[in-house]
Amino acid sequence: MADGFASREERAAFIAGLPKAELHLHIEGSLEPELMFELAQRNQVAIPFASVEEVRAAYAFSNLQDFLDIYYQGMGVLHGEQDFYDLTAAYCARAHADAVRHIEIFFDPQGHTARGIAFETVITGITRALDDAEARYGMTSKLIMCFLRHLSEADAEATLDEALPYLGRIDGVGLDSSEVGHPPSKFERVFARARGLGLKIVAHAGEEGPPAYVHEALDLLKVDRIDHGNRSLEDGALIKRLADEAMTLTVCPLSNLKLCVVDAIADHPLKTMLDAGLRATVNSDDPSYFGGYVNANYQAVADALDLSKADLVTLARNSFTGSFLGEADKAKHLAAIDAYR
Repeated sequence: MADGFASREERAAFIAGLPKAELHLHIEGSLEPELMFELAQRNQVAIPFASVEEVRAAYAFSNLQDFLDIYYQGMGVLHGEQDFYDLTAAYCARAHADAVRHIEIFFDPQGHTARGIAFETVITGITRALDDAEARYGMTSKLIMCFLRHLSEADAEATLDEALPYLGRIDGVGLDSSEVGHPPSKFERVFARARGLGLKIVAHAGEEGPPAYVHEALDLLKVDRIDHGNRSLEDGALIKRLADEAMTLTVCPLSNLKLCVVDAIADHPLKTMLDAGLRATVNSDDPSYFGGYVNANYQAVADALDLSKADLVTLARNSFTGSFLGEADKAKHLAAIDAYR
């Protein structure tokens, strides 16, 4: 065992109670099969699965696009405000059980408005659940609206227009969906506009796309945070830049395994990132599809990479220092980690 733990069980118990934030979570990707069936029945939506077991069996992906095909299909059961509330409330309960104190979650409005669901319906259901989670658990949150990169920049601009009345509840914009062939440069103008509106900027880069996409996210989109960033390790100058700029990377181990970004968790670059001085964090991405919420991701890398107590504390601290919380709130959470140790 790595230093600080006498057994795997002791390390698991430490992870279970370690205060942490989650910075990379697609709320639509937390749609568990049981809720999918419930909402399909509620909204009289036909789905191509006869049972929960059939849905889970379909979650065998060989790449990002395989996953996205079923992800968008699952989204089709979300219709009313209560659906988005139930989805978000279920995630918040699971995050709270994993000692998550703060969440910064993505939502994909284009995946809903294209189906005729009003932007207001989506955001009202999500934010009502986030408010309830803060009242119930003391869990704080930030909401990040993502643009789907396989669509046009004009479509993203139209989505930003729709979001304008709700900017009091939206903290940032992001870029997700099919990465290869859709570089960050495709969205340079809409991100400049969002930045001018005072929104934080994040982008998926370097998951399946090359290190050049990470450079574009930094130089053209002027991101505050990189989502994934695994392939940054192929570029020595980029590694140094990310370390020097203390750029947070929102890493998703079980997602990387499920989407064949890595062949095994033992091959995951997370420890290499930490050793290189990168501000890496651990997150669950789309947990209902990828096999685990945040603690499952911590546990997987802790076991496979034999992470020490110091490593785990660093990951938890990074999750707060890399968040969009104010400095006083960050300090409060960091003090809670120090007290927990």
